[in-house]
Amino acid sequence: MPENRTEADVRNEKDLIDVDRVVDAYHALRPDPGELGQRVVFGTNGHRGASLDAAFNDDHIAAISQAIAERRAARGITGPLFLGRDPHALSEPALATALEVFAANGVTVLRDAPGAYTPTPAVSHAVLAHNRRHGRTAPADGVVITPSHNPPGDGGYKYNEPHGGPASATTTAWIERRANALIAGGLTEVRRMSSARAEASDTTGRHDFLGAYVDELASVLDLDAVRASGVRIGADPLGGASVAYWGRIAEQYGLDLTVLDERTDPTWWFLAPDKDGKLRTDCSSPHTMAQVTERRHRFDVIVANDADADRHSIVTPDGGLLPANHYQAVAAAHLHAHRDRWPTAAGIGKSVVTTALMDRVAADLGRPLVEVPVGFKWFTEGLRSGRLCWGGEESAGASFLRRDGSVWTTDKDGIVPALLAAEIIAVSGTSPSAHWEGITDRLGRPHYVRADAPATPRQRAALAGLSADRLPGGRLAGEDVTSVLTRAPGSGTPLGGIKVSTRNAWFAARPSGTEHVHKVYAESFLGPDHLARVLEEAQAMVDKAIRD
Repeated sequence: MPENRTEADVRNEKDLIDVDRVVDAYHALRPDPGELGQRVVFGTNGHRGASLDAAFNDDHIAAISQAIAERRAARGITGPLFLGRDPHALSEPALATALEVFAANGVTVLRDAPGAYTPTPAVSHAVLAHNRRHGRTAPADGVVITPSHNPPGDGGYKYNEPHGGPASATTTAWIERRANALIAGGLTEVRRMSSARAEASDTTGRHDFLGAYVDELASVLDLDAVRASGVRIGADPLGGASVAYWGRIAEQYGLDLTVLDERTDPTWWFLAPDKDGKLRTDCSSPHTMAQVTERRHRFDVIVANDADADRHSIVTPDGGLLPANHYQAVAAAHLHAHRDRWPTAAGIGKSVVTTALMDRVAADLGRPLVEVPVGFKWFTEGLRSGRLCWGGEESAGASFLRRDGSVWTTDKDGIVPALLAAEIIAVSGTSPSAHWEGITDRLGRPHYVRADAPATPRQRAALAGLSADRLPGGRLAGEDVTSVLTRAPGSGTPLGGIKVSTRNAWFAARPSGTEHVHKVYAESFLGPDHLARVLEEAQAMVDKAIRD
């Protein structure tokens, strides 16, 4: 930890990771392929785990990287692989492992400047920019070494295909199977060279992710309006990969933007703890954001990002921390009114557990609603093709088209939706919180909750395969059930759970991909008491269905 920290910054040593121990375990521990918790598992957004649990170690990264190299060769992906990392302690050694394997396989790798961190959207942007010019002859793809907002002791590995977004379920399933087979075989089929040789290899190069990304921001946002209005912006990277981006944005576009905290440290000792006492860069958490929210009256808007900057957070003087579900409605309405070059038939994409207010907003705007399973990969093709103008999740991940209607990123972008809040204020003179009040006065005010409950692996599997006829009754919290979904209407693909809706409420239940819990999401437009009833009945229905 830095020696100049103040007493207010000091946290109990037991709450901080021992970075050396975490990194040593990455190199020393060997996963047991017979243990489910030590296998390569790609969830909704990559493989994640802790080195101390033998769930994210050198063997995993070597095997995953070899599998990706083989997948690239089989699919004719001959262009560069754009490689980035965030500030987590395990990201640097994992990037070194990946580079050693990719270099040995002859994969051209373009990575950031020494010591730099690379946001997820900057990797997506780089892949798309390359493929606009060379996609037919030498398509590129990308990897981001990050566990996103997960605690400091975790590591993560995400693969982006040539469309710039998260890899498809088919691709990740193949990578997962191949990587686990490589580990079970003792990694004898993994090609690898020393770190020194990999660094010196002709296939290893550099890419200016920051410059390329920031240079094109005006194609997505009306930054002239933001500058002219003098909107006072505070930006907090929360110690994550956007740390160098906000200062460059302020300087390059002449914005009244103050970077609130430029510190990075793999222990994240300067963050406020989340509700369970753990440190996370979860910019949606009121607990993590408490120190940031306290400063809201000094600015017209404060924005924040998580560790890899694929999530956004909006704080206003009049509304405090604006939930992602609320901001999505505001952003979609504003963009529809101020993007006259967007395709008129382009739809608004939302995940199945995102607020139903988006359904009402889409109908109000006359745009199609496209509802997909959880995971940003389901928005990728729609954003790339222009079939979607917006794709957003309740977890504060979103992206949208450039001002001319062309694709910007096909992965979650925490920086652009955050800056959009400043554009909203500049153009309308009204805060996003006030816009939310106006929208809900017209379309109804939702109340939303998510609850986790313990579930065994068998119960989680039962929930993932649940059919509509397993849920009893045709009523929910006093209203007739209008739909029961096990497949997403927008993609026709399985939800991996179930969603039940009435006229004024809904709930969805799905198993966690990494924890022994199932998640129940619920929403009501009839008030908090009705929401409590919806949640209670939903949990009872799900419990009965997966335990019978």
